[in-house]
Amino acid sequence: MAGHQTIGKALHTALRDRLSMEGVVKPLAMGTRIDGKTCLVTGASSGLGKAVAIELAERGGRMILACRPGHSGLVEEIKLASGSKQVEMLEVDLSDLGSVSSLCDTLRDRGERIQIAVLNAGLMPRTARKSKQGFELMFAVHFLANRLLVERMLGAGILGGNGDAEDRARLVFVSSEAHRSARPINFEVFGQFTPYGIRDGIKYYGLSKLHLTTFFAALARRLEAEDSRGIAVHALCPGPVASGIAREAPGFLKPLVSSIMKLFFLTPQKAAAPVVYLCCASDSGSRSGIYLHMLREKEISPLASDEINGTKLIELSDAILARYMIPGDPPNKERENA
Repeated sequence: MAGHQTIGKALHTALRDRLSMEGVVKPLAMGTRIDGKTCLVTGASSGLGKAVAIELAERGGRMILACRPGHSGLVEEIKLASGSKQVEMLEVDLSDLGSVSSLCDTLRDRGERIQIAVLNAGLMPRTARKSKQGFELMFAVHFLANRLLVERMLGAGILGGNGDAEDRARLVFVSSEAHRSARPINFEVFGQFTPYGIRDGIKYYGLSKLHLTTFFAALARRLEAEDSRGIAVHALCPGPVASGIAREAPGFLKPLVSSIMKLFFLTPQKAAAPVVYLCCASDSGSRSGIYLHMLREKEISPLASDEINGTKLIELSDAILARYMIPGDPPNKERENA
């Protein structure tokens, strides 16, 4: 089991993964195109999300960048880097469920039909912080925001393919191998804010990714049971990426972390390979439920794949998110049977 309970252990695991990488799927050649498809990427302002947005644009995708306010030059930067003019940005604060709901309203009202959605946005605060609604920040951004965004897009018909079972719409969650080191979800205190300090940030990061990966598994089962052949649901861990996710690391560790990242971590461009594979490859369009660790297909952790855990996660988050769901949105199957 991967160990990520401390920053030191996380760095050790990341280095081991990076140095031992043996791909079992090949990165796509640039000849694989997605012309005419509309793509949504969250957290596209920097790092992995930005690299993914540029490559999908290069492959012909029409890009919608869902980013926090304050990135006025981003669209032109991605247009220039990709050579595409089909790039726009919609502002959203994923730590605010009201803002996520507003984004969904905008997509619905514009009549958008998204064929590729990459839910990438992530963070790791130095110490515990609350979201606008009072939830722990990583729980809010990594899980609640993604669940609300997905349910609203599915309910309003925003996310969907063309009916071709061999080329379904793709929904891709950027998770982490850190989900394997998380302790079981304590459903007795689900959603409650718990203060933590610098030493426990990695632990709560892993827990938030366990929430996300458990949701991924539950959603894949649900859509398969509904015979929803129009959407393929996938998840991945991109491996160690030289990005800004550790920008809130303690000051005394920043020089060490930065040096290790530059020397051994994947560049965002290289780390984008498994994301792009899940978004564009014919194999990932003909089946659903793939989990990649970098370019290796793996099983998720037993805790994440457990159906009882998935059902509890759905039921309890239903109660949290109910007020942000539009009344006209059809309920999901778990909610109907709860």
